[in-house]
Amino acid sequence: MATKLPKVDVVVVGVGWGGGIIASELTKAGLSVVGLERGKERKTEDYYMVHDELRYALRYEMFQDLSKETITFRGNEKIRALPMRSYGSFLIGDGLGGAGVHWNGQTFRFLPYDFEIKTKTIERYGKKKIPEGMTIQDWGITYDELEPYFLKFEKMAGISGEVNPLGGKRSEKYPTPPMKVTPVMKMFSDACKNLKYHPYIMPSANLSEPYTNPDGIDRAACQYCGYCERFGCEYGAKADPVVTVIPVAMKTGKFEIRTHSNVRRVLYKGNKATGVLYTDITTGEEYEQPADIVVLTSYVFNNSRLLLMSKIGRPYDPSTGHGVIGKNYAYQVEAAAGVGFFENKEFNLYAGAGALAMTMDDFNGDNFDHKDLKFIHGGSITFGQSGNRPIQNNTVPPNTPSWGKDFKAASVKYFNRNISVWAEGSCMPYRHHFLDLDPTYKDAYGDPLMRITFDFEERDREMVKFLGAKCGEVLKEMGADQVVAYTEQGPYEITHYQSTHNTGGVIMGSSPETSAVNSYLQMWDMENLFVVGASAFSHNSGYNPTGTLGALAYRAAEGIVKYSKSGGSLV
Repeated sequence: MATKLPKVDVVVVGVGWGGGIIASELTKAGLSVVGLERGKERKTEDYYMVHDELRYALRYEMFQDLSKETITFRGNEKIRALPMRSYGSFLIGDGLGGAGVHWNGQTFRFLPYDFEIKTKTIERYGKKKIPEGMTIQDWGITYDELEPYFLKFEKMAGISGEVNPLGGKRSEKYPTPPMKVTPVMKMFSDACKNLKYHPYIMPSANLSEPYTNPDGIDRAACQYCGYCERFGCEYGAKADPVVTVIPVAMKTGKFEIRTHSNVRRVLYKGNKATGVLYTDITTGEEYEQPADIVVLTSYVFNNSRLLLMSKIGRPYDPSTGHGVIGKNYAYQVEAAAGVGFFENKEFNLYAGAGALAMTMDDFNGDNFDHKDLKFIHGGSITFGQSGNRPIQNNTVPPNTPSWGKDFKAASVKYFNRNISVWAEGSCMPYRHHFLDLDPTYKDAYGDPLMRITFDFEERDREMVKFLGAKCGEVLKEMGADQVVAYTEQGPYEITHYQSTHNTGGVIMGSSPETSAVNSYLQMWDMENLFVVGASAFSHNSGYNPTGTLGALAYRAAEGIVKYSKSGGSLV
């Protein structure tokens, strides 16, 4: 029998970027908030002098314990899904701050095209441009409507950036100047300009200078140590929820964090959520936390899983295309890349930062003509200097023996004589790509695991061929003596890392027939239940998702405050 706790105004499930932003904004507005986080407590002091590549990057110190909960995966519905038992394609965060602690800090705004992708594609190319089975749809909000919330996230995080010449219009510049330009970044920029492209310095959550945000949070500048991805920042220079929004919520006295609290069900009566049921993983005890408003702010998979296990919303059925929970799962297409080898130039790529990079969007979104191409959208093309680490980096030219004297000679020669240019490719949803509950495999508590059904499509292979060639073109212009362009996309492979950019499953839109939440991320079927995160994306763009996730979280917070006063649907 679960112990019933005193009621609060709001219960938040998962305290990462989404949960931290919601807690900060709601407590400032006077609401009492409980944040339930199934991982452990974290603070900046945990990372003092901990540049341990083996512990964090290779032994996954900061990630979910797959022996207790994982996902299952299959490439199509005809084969049996099997559990992911070791980390590969993506990394599922765990603990206070979630993925916002171990991210690189690359902070983009999705393009105006993204938010109205179906309408704009048809307007320019006609309905036949969208292949059968592709389920793109407009998001129910425009870039212009979301722009103030992008700006609010950027000011909170202190994003250091240069205006994207091909991006959406900005009402203000970035709050801090862009990161330093390294010699190789300048090479990339010069090459792009020679090719008549439009490079710019990547927007970064690694601070370029000391910064005090509008909430009065002071943070130091980045030291360019190169330990961002898979690591917490010992300086607090990398924006993460633990050093930005969570302290603001705690200072109000209206926010309580309960770590080691695994939420297993959303409780409801009729069409109103009444709270959540969770297990204290240290004792095994169950608790019921009543609340006037419930906000799911956990990772993509868990947002969908909680709704499906709680029997809230209409589960997606790929055979009919009906239903919404689990619909439009999308990943990120990362295979397009190029590597350049230099005979007489050496580079120091071991100093860096997670978002120290030069990028361009000439082939992202609909910034170029797709009339004669067999795909829509595209991707950003980037040279990034995130800081090579010794264990994971040993790039040699193709056809180099994998061991022995020649392998050693090539390793020594090209250790500082190779650079990579890559494309962050968009991913479009298809009718047969979805999330549901696995009928066989369960977690440590006896609940079904989340099952992914996904594979790359012909559209992805065509896009990789195109973007890979562009990466090679830039490397040649940079002066590489040997260029290897990766232009072939095989089947999706879950065993090697690509990105942690999973999206969809609880998508937003303008109609309950085709979406699960409205533009405030309020459930159509349950007005006091909000679902915040990249689960709301109806496709994935050619960018990292965090900037757009943050903007949507700020809009959702505004909607929740409004709902707390007047109730009802917000749209």
